[in-house]
Amino acid sequence: MRASVLESLLRQCRANQSMATIKSLHALTITMGSLHLDQQIFLNNNLIAAYSSLSDLETAHQVFDKMPERNYVSYNSIISACTKRENGAGAWMLFKQMIGSGFRPTQFTFGSLLSSPVLGTFEGVQLHSLIVKFGLLYRDAFAGTALLGLFGRFGMLDGVMRLFDEMPHRNLVTWNLIIDCFSRRGFVGESVSLFCELMRTDYRPSEGSFIGILSGVDDEVLYGLCLVEEIHGMVIKTGFEFCLPVSNCLVKMYVNCSGTCRAEEMVEKIDVRDIVTWNTIIGALAKSENPMKALEMFLITPWHGFTPTQASYVIVISSCASLQVLVFGELIHAKIIKNGFQSDVLVGGTLVDFYAKSNNIELAQLLFDELDEKAVGSWNALIAGYANNNSQIGVHLLKEMLLAGYRANEFTFSAVFKSCSGQELRQLHSSILKLGYNNDEYVCSSLIASYAANGLISEALAFASSFSPRPLPYVTSNIVAGIYKRSDQCQLAENLLCQLDQQGIVSLNTLISACFYRGDYTRAFQLFRDMLKDQILPDKYTVTTLLNITIMLCSLALGSSLHGLIIKSGSDCFDTHVYNLLIDMYAKCGSLSSSVGIFNEMTQRNLISWTVLVSALGFHGYAQQALEKFREMEFMGFKPDRVAFVAVLSACRHGGLAKEGMELFGEMKECYGVEPDMDHYVCMVDLLVKCGHLKEAELLICGMPFQPNAVIWRMYLEGCKMLDNAGKQVIGWEAKVDPTLCFMQKYPIAQ
Repeated sequence: MRASVLESLLRQCRANQSMATIKSLHALTITMGSLHLDQQIFLNNNLIAAYSSLSDLETAHQVFDKMPERNYVSYNSIISACTKRENGAGAWMLFKQMIGSGFRPTQFTFGSLLSSPVLGTFEGVQLHSLIVKFGLLYRDAFAGTALLGLFGRFGMLDGVMRLFDEMPHRNLVTWNLIIDCFSRRGFVGESVSLFCELMRTDYRPSEGSFIGILSGVDDEVLYGLCLVEEIHGMVIKTGFEFCLPVSNCLVKMYVNCSGTCRAEEMVEKIDVRDIVTWNTIIGALAKSENPMKALEMFLITPWHGFTPTQASYVIVISSCASLQVLVFGELIHAKIIKNGFQSDVLVGGTLVDFYAKSNNIELAQLLFDELDEKAVGSWNALIAGYANNNSQIGVHLLKEMLLAGYRANEFTFSAVFKSCSGQELRQLHSSILKLGYNNDEYVCSSLIASYAANGLISEALAFASSFSPRPLPYVTSNIVAGIYKRSDQCQLAENLLCQLDQQGIVSLNTLISACFYRGDYTRAFQLFRDMLKDQILPDKYTVTTLLNITIMLCSLALGSSLHGLIIKSGSDCFDTHVYNLLIDMYAKCGSLSSSVGIFNEMTQRNLISWTVLVSALGFHGYAQQALEKFREMEFMGFKPDRVAFVAVLSACRHGGLAKEGMELFGEMKECYGVEPDMDHYVCMVDLLVKCGHLKEAELLICGMPFQPNAVIWRMYLEGCKMLDNAGKQVIGWEAKVDPTLCFMQKYPIAQ
C-alpha cells in the first residue's frame, strides 16, 4: 500500500516537474524501511524515470547503480534516460550489460536505443539482427517502426522500403514515418503513392501524415502547386484545417510553390493562427520582391494578439537589410531593446549584420562588443561589414576570432578575402592550410578569385594547378576560366571548361563570353543552341552577351530571333538591364518602333532605360521626341548623369535644336552639378556649327576649361571654310593639337 502511494506521488511529481518533491519522496523511500523486493525495484524504476524526466541523468544513474536487484524495466528506464540526454555510448554500454545479465530486451529497449541521434548505421544493423532474432519484428509495430526511423535518418531508402515490406504489423506512426522519409529526401511521388496506400487502409490520416507528405514539396517538384492544392482539399475534407501544425505547413508549402500571394490568401482564410504562422508569412515576404510588406505584417502582429519571438525579430531585421532603409532597422532595434532580446545570440548577431550592411560599422562594432555570447555568424557579419568598407580591420578580427577559440568557416574566409592585400592573402593562405580548408571548394575558389582581383594572376593559377592530378571542382573551374578570359587566353578557358563532366549555366556563360571576346560569334550561338537542346535555360548573363554580339553584327533578324527564342524558352531573365539592351539593340539595328514598344512594356525603368530611349530617338532623327522623353524622365524623378546629357545633346545635334541644346548645356552644371567633359563640348560645337552659330561656337571653344581636341577643331573648320581669316586662325591653333590637320587643309586632295 505504501509503495503504491509513493508511486502515485512520483507520477504527480513528474507531471508537475518538481525536483524538490521528487528528492523528498526519494528520501522517504530510503527511510521507510524494508519493502518487498518487487516493490523496491518498482519504486527505484519510477525514481529513475522521474529523475530522467527532469534531465538529472547523474542522479538517475546513482539510483540505478545502487539497486541491489534489477529487472528489464530498470534497464529500459536508464537506457531511455541516456538516449534522451544524447549519451549514446552510455546507452549502448548499458544495453550490452543488460544482455550480459541475462535479461531479454523488449521492444521498448530497442525503441529507446534506435531513437538515439548519435547511433550509427553499424549499430543499427546489429540491432536489426537482434530484433529479428528475438522475434520482435513480428510481435508488433513498435521495434520495426523505430528501426525504420533510424534507416530513414541516414537516407537508406532501399533499406526502409525492404523493412517496411517485411513488417507484418504496421501502425499509423509507421505510415507517417515512411511518408516523411521519402518526402524529405525529395521523392515526393513515392511519398504521395504511400499516402494514397494509407488512405486505402483502416487508418485515418493524422496531422503527422499531412506534415510528412507536405515537407518535401517545393517549386522544383513537378506540379508542386497542384499537389499542395489537392492535399489542402484533403486536409479540409478530414477536418485538419483547424490543426495549427498542418495549417502552418500548408502556408509554408504555398510559399515554396507559388510565392507569397497564395500564402497570404491562406493566412487570411484560416481561423486558427499562432506566431509560427505569422513568422512563416513574414519570412516569405522578407525574401520576396516586396520586403516592405514583411515589415508591415510584423508591425500588425501584436494587434492579432501574438507576441513576436526571437525568430520574428531575426526575420524582420533581414527584411530591413533588404530594404536598405536605416530608420526601419532602428525602429525594430528599439522594439528589440524594449522586449529584452538585444543580448540574444541570434537577434544580436542579425542586428550586427544589419548595421554592417547599412554602412554603420561603428554601431555594428558596438553591438558586437555588447553581445554576451558570440556566434561564428556574428563574427562573419562584422568581418564582412569591414571588408565591404575596404577596411583592413577584417583581417585583425579574424585573428581575434581564432585566438578566442572560434573556428572560422568558409563564409569567414570569403568575407575577409575582399579587403586583403596581396601579402595578407598569402598569410591567410597559410592559415587555410593549417586549419585544413585546403580541400574546401568554397574557400579555395574564393582564394583564387581574390588572388586574381589583386592582380596576382600567377599565384591564382599556381594555386589552381595544385589540385593536379585531380580535376578542378566545378566552381573553381569557372573562376579559373574567368581569369583566362580576362587575360585574353580565351582558348585556355574553353579547353578547361570542356573538361567538365557536366557544364552548368555558369560554365556555358563563360564559354559564350570567351567566344564574344575573341570574335568567334558563330561558336557563341552554337553554344547557345546546345544549351537550349540540353534544356538549360539562359539567364541574364547569357542574354547580355548574345545581345552584345547582335549589336556588334547589327543584325535585326538575328536580334529579333534571339528575343523570340528567349521568350519561347520560358527563361526568367528579363530584368531591367536586359530590357535596356533590347531597346539599344533594336535601335541600332534599325527598328525604332520595336525599341519604343519594349520601353512602353517595361514595368520598372531606371536612368539607363530613359537614356537609351533618348539616344535611340535622337539617332533616328526624332530630336523633338527625344527632348520630350528627356523632360518626362526629369519629371519622373530621375536625375540625369553625364551619359544622359550626351544622349540628349546628340539628339539636339541630329535635329538642329540649337536653342534647346544651349539650354540643356546650361542646366548641366547649374541644376544637376554635372561638369561638361569633352563629349559634351563635341556635341555642342557640332550643333552650333551646323546651325550657323559660328560666333557662339568660337566663344564656347575659348571658354573650355581644358584644351580642345582635334575633333572639335575639325567641326569648327567645317563651318569656317568660307571665312579665310577665321580659317587661318583655326589652322594655327589646330597645328598644336594635330599637325596633320594643317596639311589636310592646305592639300584637300590628301583627304
